[in-house]
Amino acid sequence: MAEADTGAAPDISGMSFEDALKALETVVRRLESGNVPLDESIDLYERGEKLRAHCQARLDAAQARIEKIVQGADGKPVGTAPFDAEN
Repeated sequence: MAEADTGAAPDISGMSFEDALKALETVVRRLESGNVPLDESIDLYERGEKLRAHCQARLDAAQARIEKIVQGADGKPVGTAPFDAEN
């Protein structure tokens, strides 16, 4: 059963954000249960780290695509500009 949960799991690079997040939550629950042998815990941790990185990359890509609406002096939309998280 452990092999199905770690080794035969879907390829992370093809997962949607939502699927990767669900898989990460499953990994965390299993690790927190304390009922996983050490070797499997290490494998789960490594997979969890890959899932976390994948989720972060998807979030970063989404943020880069967000645009804010730019208003003219009359308050009407005149276009868009890249989202700037700093402002």
